[in-house]
Amino acid sequence: MASPQAEARKALLVQMRGMLGGDGQPMNIDEQRARMAGAPPSATVPEGVTTTETYAGGCRALWHDPEGGAKDRVILYFHGGGYVLGSHSRSANAVSHIAKAVGCRALNVDYRLAPEHPFPAAVDDALAAYRWLLAQGMAAGHIAISGDSAGGGLTLAALLAIKGAGLPLPAAAVPLSAWTDMEGTGDSMRSKAEADLIISDGVLAGMAGQYLGEQDPKDPLASPLHGDYQGLPPLYLQVGGDEALLDDSTRVAERARAAGVEAKLDIFPEMQHVFQNSAGNVPEADEAIARIGAWLRPRLGLA
Repeated sequence: MASPQAEARKALLVQMRGMLGGDGQPMNIDEQRARMAGAPPSATVPEGVTTTETYAGGCRALWHDPEGGAKDRVILYFHGGGYVLGSHSRSANAVSHIAKAVGCRALNVDYRLAPEHPFPAAVDDALAAYRWLLAQGMAAGHIAISGDSAGGGLTLAALLAIKGAGLPLPAAAVPLSAWTDMEGTGDSMRSKAEADLIISDGVLAGMAGQYLGEQDPKDPLASPLHGDYQGLPPLYLQVGGDEALLDDSTRVAERARAAGVEAKLDIFPEMQHVFQNSAGNVPEADEAIARIGAWLRPRLGLA
């Protein structure tokens, strides 16, 4: 049974769906971006976390430093928004909650967006940010990668790109409500269509078109569902039970396990897309982030 706080947030999610054009009303990309930027953040500002601006691999980024947190461990984070919306500042509160739960700093990257910068620009930026961390002297085994929605897909694409480049792999990755299939072939795209108050196949198809252009939607760096997971580090996937993208996570977990990768999957009943973004306001979001902290700390040597 969803908490009263989670139920109360659903009205805001309906507004968000309209903001992204999911209610059937036409809206251009500039209007969508303006509305998203003007909407109040869903997460509270956690106490004891300092946020500062920086540049990482050529991208704007934010450092989130929890009081007393480890400086030699880092969560490399990628925001959501279908590769066409969102920003590092938009996700700052939620990322601060994650950094505090894990007990180390987070680097929240403002990667380039489509259609101005189509695929593979986001992947190139993710890889550049990872290289930048290594160049700063950060050990690969002290880095975890995480992200939500498109950023969750980008988390997995970054792992594949890091492996493909022959770089040392990070300690772990935590994709949240990950978008991993540009073609939307998962059964949940239809079975959860009524329950999901944010995502629809039409919205995703439009975003995929702007991101990919004429490029192959099965390219593993665009749709990491099709990636080779052999040799990748442990994964912890979280997804809401009411998400149209549910099968984007379940199928990745199955593929990773088949390749011999540790893949933990938590499905939160009745939760919506990226419900973790309501940290501080919804108990299920706080519980999810607490689980991230408990799972990630030992893998970063922070237990």
